[in-house]
Amino acid sequence: MSALPESFLGASANDADSQETREWLDALSALIETEGGDRAHFLLEQLIDHARQVGIDMPFSATTAYVNTIPADQEERCPGNLEMEERLRAYMRWNAMAMVVRANRLHPADGGDLGGHISSFASLATMFGAGFNHFWHGATEDHGGDLLYIQGHSSPGIYARAFMEGRITEEQLNNFRQEVDGKGISSYPHPKLMPEFWQFPTVSMGLGPLMAIYQARFLKYLHARGIADTSKRKVWVFCGDGEMDEPESLGAIGLAAREKLDNLIFVVNCNLQRLDGPVRGNGKIIQELEGEFRGSGWNVIKLLWGSYWDPLLARDKDELLRKVMMDTLDGDYQAFKANDGAFVRKNFFGRHPKLLEMVAKMSDDDIWRLNRGGHDPQKVYAAYHRAVNHKGQPTVLLIKTVKGFGMGKIGEGKNTAHQTKKMVDEDVKIFRDRFNIPIPDDKIAEVPFYKPADDTPEMRYLHERRKALGGYLPQRRPKADESFTIPALDTFKATLEPTAEGREISTTQAYVRFLTQLLRDKDLGPRTVPILVDEARTFGMEGLFRQIGIYNPQGQLYTPVDKDQVMYYREDKAGQILQEGINEAGGMSSWIAAATSYATNNRVMIPFYVYYSMFGFQRIGDLAWAAGDMQARGFLLGGTSGRTTLNGEGLQHEDGHSHILAGTIPNCISYDPTFAHEVGVILHHGLKRMVEKQENVFFYLTLLNENYAMPGLTAGTEEQIIKGMYLLQAGAKKTPRVNLLGSGTILRESIAAKEMLEKEWGVAANVWSCPSFNELARDGQDCERWNLLHPTDTPRVPFVAQQLEPHAGPVIASTDYMKSYADQIRAFLPKGRTFKVLGTDGFGRSDFRSKLREHFEVNRHYIVVAALKALSEEGTVPAAKVAEAIKKYDIKADKINPLYA
Repeated sequence: MSALPESFLGASANDADSQETREWLDALSALIETEGGDRAHFLLEQLIDHARQVGIDMPFSATTAYVNTIPADQEERCPGNLEMEERLRAYMRWNAMAMVVRANRLHPADGGDLGGHISSFASLATMFGAGFNHFWHGATEDHGGDLLYIQGHSSPGIYARAFMEGRITEEQLNNFRQEVDGKGISSYPHPKLMPEFWQFPTVSMGLGPLMAIYQARFLKYLHARGIADTSKRKVWVFCGDGEMDEPESLGAIGLAAREKLDNLIFVVNCNLQRLDGPVRGNGKIIQELEGEFRGSGWNVIKLLWGSYWDPLLARDKDELLRKVMMDTLDGDYQAFKANDGAFVRKNFFGRHPKLLEMVAKMSDDDIWRLNRGGHDPQKVYAAYHRAVNHKGQPTVLLIKTVKGFGMGKIGEGKNTAHQTKKMVDEDVKIFRDRFNIPIPDDKIAEVPFYKPADDTPEMRYLHERRKALGGYLPQRRPKADESFTIPALDTFKATLEPTAEGREISTTQAYVRFLTQLLRDKDLGPRTVPILVDEARTFGMEGLFRQIGIYNPQGQLYTPVDKDQVMYYREDKAGQILQEGINEAGGMSSWIAAATSYATNNRVMIPFYVYYSMFGFQRIGDLAWAAGDMQARGFLLGGTSGRTTLNGEGLQHEDGHSHILAGTIPNCISYDPTFAHEVGVILHHGLKRMVEKQENVFFYLTLLNENYAMPGLTAGTEEQIIKGMYLLQAGAKKTPRVNLLGSGTILRESIAAKEMLEKEWGVAANVWSCPSFNELARDGQDCERWNLLHPTDTPRVPFVAQQLEPHAGPVIASTDYMKSYADQIRAFLPKGRTFKVLGTDGFGRSDFRSKLREHFEVNRHYIVVAALKALSEEGTVPAAKVAEAIKKYDIKADKINPLYA
């Protein structure tokens, strides 16, 4: 055990006048007793401020004593039947344990190792019980329902409660982590896998706390804009103390305080252990977190010690016990709970003779019974009550528990607790006895589930409590009750028509035109949520500032520097834009909150989050995956996309791979459009699918800042645009022939290459616009699978092959993305076609667009050379022609491959 510092003598050894110190302390105690804590706090702040004013260095401390924030005599008493709740909690503990043990014991043919976790719920059971029995509201007509971010590894405990409630069957419990046949339940909270149960995914640690903050802010946003009454709703977030090391866990706590999110409650389960060992063996994680949150402006409630400690603390007049509590390290606290009462007597109370005297009449069992706050239902209730009634700040509850509580020798307080998922019969029997579960010895080997009869007092109490709170949780709404009809495509004709002669626009401008028109729609306009990360002017969206305003709960308390301009920076309490600053993770979290509003708020919202494409998927990929799990619906827009379009910005700004990353998410539909009409058609189609049909997909579009003339929509190509490929320009009626495929900015290089091929080399070229190689590849894979499984039926033909079959000649695909993006369709071309792919493998760099396209070998000259090379391989043109073209265009054949340059 770590030793106390030598200076520990009951009072500071550096005290020059202990009598004077005692007089000051007595005066403060008298002030608190007569005039209350608020008055004492005010005077102390005045004294500290005065000391600083006269030059005394007063270091800031955001931590308080290592005791409960709420004194025992100030606790709100729990109105429930605590004995009944304890029995129910015991049954849930048993069923959660049985579920995991059975999954890893009863399937030896498959190795008997499905995993699962027992220890996390073991430490959280009391905290969950208090919430479910007394605080967490289901959705009713006058209450939208509370939102729960459940600590992911505790999912067996939530299933155990749902089983008792009759919402999950015994068959489902028996199929824990066995979902393929549709009978099981998911390992962790996954809305995709259990769409009517789990509200949020939380096992990618750190994302739950981050998303919850923006979820709470979005509730305030909906209320401020008059879309939904969210005034009674709370967002509860359960996370572990080890999880708080994730940067995302603490990354947005400043926003929560700044915007006074008093609808947000964090509950940090401080069992002092990570997955493999102590969180802060040499320190105190609770004190550290208190400093982080209190310093950021949160209301902090610490619940460390259970009721059995109250008499000892009441007798601790000289504060020796409090000092030992503060000076004892977390590593030692973990060891105490991994041993027994005699060990605690010797190594904790034995740190001072007066403390040993204090517990002299207590047995070792009495000392072992001294509980941590998180396992005391009365104190948990009091902490929750204080939290839900606090106004003006978010609240964090730092609650001390024991990991693996109740698991005995195999897991309680031990480093191995997290990995424990198998128990021998003797361990199961000990668990049964500790929680008094009515399972006979001859059934122990089966580890059966236990559920009292429906008419027992416990079961009646269970259902009565949830009825009083509006219904069962967690519960998710797969579809919103409201419905919308999307206006006809020609409503957005500003994006569909050709640009006037001499006029040029970018696809980013086309998007803004579409968005502007959507905002004018009386039904859909108010539901549109533009989200920005401090790049509105880059994307030409500053006109929206004055039009719809930037949401700020305080309004605009200053006069903006550009107030004299038409498009000045306007903040408003009911503003519609969510401006997240330089914060892609925050922008994505806001987008997720809006994109899942149909489920969480019964309100369909249409979020458009635009950002630099390079800072999109690769930076927030984990959040994008979580969005897929949550069945998000909305638009992500990667601006200034591509490896060669962003003049001068270089390696960390140029995107050549976001579409490859987007393609890894099954319900993300991604497009790389070249022209305004493609943008309009795709956005309109997305609205039809996500808003009108309420399909669980989300769309990713990359946008360009290059200006050029737009050809306008050719009627009849709309469906082909959506499928990913249409004939933009037909080649001359001659041979030889090639097919040039492209997307985004490089399609224009293909158009230029077509002219060069026909004028300079006598080769006809069809130009195909391919807004989505990802969608083409998915279609091809789907056809291939169907053909594999239906060998006697007429084979299905991939859309790529359908389009190209009537058009002879090799195929050359060129994009501003890595070669693997377009190369996905190789297997789905008509048989026998030569296929060449040009792309931008390697790191980006700064230069003019023309130089970058030359460097990455995707410009018109390389497309011509690739076309001639393909024809030469088919024997249509001599290889000498290829060499001639390389020389003519001054292509440096021996330069370093850009992949390695």
